[in-house]
Amino acid sequence: MSFTCKQLLIHSKEKKLVDIDFTFEKSFALIGESGSGKSLTLKALLGMLPKNLDVTIDLDNIDFVLERGKNVALVPQNPFTALSPLTKIIDQFLVPKDEACKYFEMVGLETSFLDRFPSELSGGQLQRVVIAFALHANPKLLLLDEPTTALDVKSKESILKLLQELHVKSDFKLMFVTHDIEAVRELCEDIAIIKEGKIVEAGNLKTIIENPQNEYTKQLINAGFKNRGFRI
Repeated sequence: MSFTCKQLLIHSKEKKLVDIDFTFEKSFALIGESGSGKSLTLKALLGMLPKNLDVTIDLDNIDFVLERGKNVALVPQNPFTALSPLTKIIDQFLVPKDEACKYFEMVGLETSFLDRFPSELSGGQLQRVVIAFALHANPKLLLLDEPTTALDVKSKESILKLLQELHVKSDFKLMFVTHDIEAVRELCEDIAIIKEGKIVEAGNLKTIIENPQNEYTKQLINAGFKNRGFRI
């Protein structure tokens, strides 16, 4: 079953900030520069926008309700700020230790890390911790908020590979919000390019990368894939 958003509208008293629609089967990336509206879209789906903004979300053809911590889970951009530095990881997981061990094993972490403080782990290890937390929610929709931005190149590649493996093994739908078009190449089947709160191009990732129609899309590709020597 596809995930279809017939309209996601965010506006303040002065103007529309985001007015988009999108649909995807398994994995989707919303790509744009800072200020394009992608973070507002993510926060709207999580119910995290401030009350001074009006939000309309019209969903169709989905079999669950958007509810953070149950049907929807988030992997945030910065794992260093996602966890309390003064609390051991096991005490932040809020599940029995044997259950926490199961999720740590799923993300490739030593279970002994549960008894450590976040400051004792690397950025890549902390992002795996946050992913384990998200998996515990047994989400039907996993939202990724630029999950590799705060990581070095090696850790970034490792996290993207982990997410790909988890997505193949699980049945959750995945939505990746990022400015980095290159980062989604192994994870997402469908993409949409957002600019100033509007989607300017959308469709199959391979098709759009090989034959972009919009000038803004071409600029993002030139800044991402081609500068890294990537070819589809």
